[in-house]
Amino acid sequence: MAMDERKQRVLRAIVSLYSVEGEPVGSSVLANYFDMAVSSATLRNEMAALTRLGLLEQPHTSAGRVPSAKGYRYYIDHLLDDSQPLDRVTRSRVDSVFASLDHEPDRLAQGAVKALAQMSGYTAAVSTPCADDLCIAHYEVVQVGRNAAAILAVTSAGYVRTRVARVRDGLSREKAAEVAALLNRNLTFVAAVDLSRRALAELCSQISPALVPVVSAAAAILQESATPRVYLGGEPALLNWPQLDGKVQTILTLLNDEAAAARLIAAPAEGTSVLLGEDMEPRIPGLSVVSCRYLVGGGLYGSVALVGPTRMPFSRVIPLLEAFADELGEGMAGKRKDAPQAAVPRQAVIYKEERR
Repeated sequence: MAMDERKQRVLRAIVSLYSVEGEPVGSSVLANYFDMAVSSATLRNEMAALTRLGLLEQPHTSAGRVPSAKGYRYYIDHLLDDSQPLDRVTRSRVDSVFASLDHEPDRLAQGAVKALAQMSGYTAAVSTPCADDLCIAHYEVVQVGRNAAAILAVTSAGYVRTRVARVRDGLSREKAAEVAALLNRNLTFVAAVDLSRRALAELCSQISPALVPVVSAAAAILQESATPRVYLGGEPALLNWPQLDGKVQTILTLLNDEAAAARLIAAPAEGTSVLLGEDMEPRIPGLSVVSCRYLVGGGLYGSVALVGPTRMPFSRVIPLLEAFADELGEGMAGKRKDAPQAAVPRQAVIYKEERR
């Protein structure tokens, strides 16, 4: 059975109505949506045909239809129009948010993810910029206690990473400067994949055994810098969606595993991706993850994503997500914007869905 234009219109309408109401869509509701231009009988026939194709499901015998996972995938791949621009009020609000944020990379990511969650009403996630050749640009070593030393590292992306190492005999200022110079000669602008155990052992052989923990901590920072950090916002929003009942713990466990979360929200080089829970491992039916890549420059990039139910109104959240991606890329690159002059009304919000 072919998907003709009318079937596509019906599927698009059911996806749209279900995203707003969260209730199965009947033929009478659909007829009103089309301003009675198509009869209820014709719509019932089309809905039955879409059900046979596996694109719609009927939760109960007397109920209307809801999109199936296959139906959502068809809609996303063939019918989703993600080209609509962000409205002027929301665009101004996004600009105001980023003008007020601290543009130190970690703080920028944390502030942006909270703002995105608040504006969208969904759980948000942002990964910090990363690249295959991300490295450490500079090390500093500072004594922070009688038997402790702090190792500070500035990555090539501008992040500051720290670790504390236990130093049995303490660390004088001269020794701290000496070991910092050693680290800067040997571990700066070296990719994590190129730091072998043999090279690390040779480096440790050049210092006293008491200072080996400092070198080990510096190497650990280098290894960690190759993995993006993931910040979350709006996690309680997952409790708002009946489609995710009984699955929230699994979702939060996945999101709080930084490596797993980074893979989950990883976005393609171009465009915005929509990952459905049926395609994930483990499978989480009813979940969707919409993600977009932001570019910093110099080969660095990260991802920003919204996590919520499959009935998320994709055509409305995608423009917001892409606006945040653009702003994050500019902010991470140090291109800070001034706050817009016109005040944005506090009551102006992107949208609020009725949740049932």
